[in-house]
Amino acid sequence: MRVEIKPQLLTWARERSMIENEVLENRFPKLHEWESGERKPTLKQLENFAQATHTPVGYFFLDRPPVEEMPVPDFRTMHGERRRRPSADLLDAIYLCQQRQDWYREFARSIGERPRAFAASLAITENPARAAATIRDVLGFEVEERRRLPTWTDALRKFVELADAAGILVMVSGVVGSNNHRKLDPEEFRGFALADPIAPLVFVNGSDTKAAQMFTLAHEIAHIFLGQSAVSDAQPSVTPEDRVERWCNQVAAELLVPAQMLRDDYDERADIYSEMQRLARRFKVSTLVVLRRIFDIGGLTLVQFRHEYEAELRRLLELPVGSGGNFYLTLGARASKRFARALVVSTLEGQSSFTEALRLLGFKRMSTFRELGQNLGLAV
Repeated sequence: MRVEIKPQLLTWARERSMIENEVLENRFPKLHEWESGERKPTLKQLENFAQATHTPVGYFFLDRPPVEEMPVPDFRTMHGERRRRPSADLLDAIYLCQQRQDWYREFARSIGERPRAFAASLAITENPARAAATIRDVLGFEVEERRRLPTWTDALRKFVELADAAGILVMVSGVVGSNNHRKLDPEEFRGFALADPIAPLVFVNGSDTKAAQMFTLAHEIAHIFLGQSAVSDAQPSVTPEDRVERWCNQVAAELLVPAQMLRDDYDERADIYSEMQRLARRFKVSTLVVLRRIFDIGGLTLVQFRHEYEAELRRLLELPVGSGGNFYLTLGARASKRFARALVVSTLEGQSSFTEALRLLGFKRMSTFRELGQNLGLAV
């Protein structure tokens, strides 16, 4: 049975998926004929195409392609220009996080949790150094404590734990939900923040380098303290034109490497590479963040900064990628340990259904749910 649909809807779904044409054409040899209107797909072929392009089947029966707008303010840019169309992966990642946020908000209210005092507590007129000090105090993310940690990746893990413990749902994942076939592209976005007085949420693109993730986390937390939702492309190498993004970048940089501490510690006579490595170990941040801060205090010219930054970025990208670690432990970061624990407890107490829990966690099997609960220290 052939299905009567508008050919432009197939073209829209293909472009929206951002999957290479060759990949889709190999899987659907008649795709060109479908898009030209020469041939109609069967219902089964349409369902398979919808699944491959991550498009709801119902969209193909509309008169025209829907206009999908970003559900939060979009501050992403490329080469100084605002990005236009978000991918299906980015949209679905935001939608899933919004669903998790909605669930946690109702859960928090049911157990009497109060609004977070820090949510929307800062204004863009606040001096970035003072704003960073406020965030550092709230989270307990002190420089001296970081210095005692073995590596800056340990510091990143600690940063996530402190923010989550303070009441921010921190989710770090490189895929949509738990679907490892839908990898998120750091070239499209690095993170987003969903502001809320009770259930503020930060998402960090786990496909990005670990070096970039700490800065993204700090940037998005600044959005939470500002009380503004946003999807961002935060990078220490870029000075955004947008006032909000520029402020969040400044706060993130100051939070990670306070300028005055760096001035007191920086040895301008030392070789820049060795000094960069030393300071990264001292502040427990990535070398890229250190380079940016050395530039900020006048230790490098703009030309020198760009040269050193690109060289260090290439070096980091060439490093071998470590293993993903224990799935049930990393899930605490994927879905926020605070959120995952609350959902498991609520489900075991009968307040939430197992169906809802599996959907929000992205699981298909109950055995996975039970093992998660056990790894969270809960009797399942």
